[in-house]
Amino acid sequence: MQRVQKGDEVVVIAGKNKGRRGAVLRVIPKTERVVVQGINVVTKHVKPTRDNPQGGIVKREAAIHISNVMLADPATGDPTRVRIQTLESGRKVRVAAKSGQQIDK
Repeated sequence: MQRVQKGDEVVVIAGKNKGRRGAVLRVIPKTERVVVQGINVVTKHVKPTRDNPQGGIVKREAAIHISNVMLADPATGDPTRVRIQTLESGRKVRVAAKSGQQIDK
């Protein structure tokens, strides 16, 4: 089970965007990177295509290493580590280490 998943609210803990928060748009497990909304925005030169006939310069989010983000605690919003806990039914869920609150529904 991944500790950070698509749609999670995360806080950047290192780098030029330190302290900012955003939602995870994509997780790339092979390279251990995540794409976070509004974080690490780069400009990319795009050739004209059928979908984008104008082409030009586009701003988009680039991936950052997963070690530079921490999950935001659902109770307080502070960065927290994540524990994996097994319920009585046998299902595994993620739990915030600071507050002990369950992240998965």
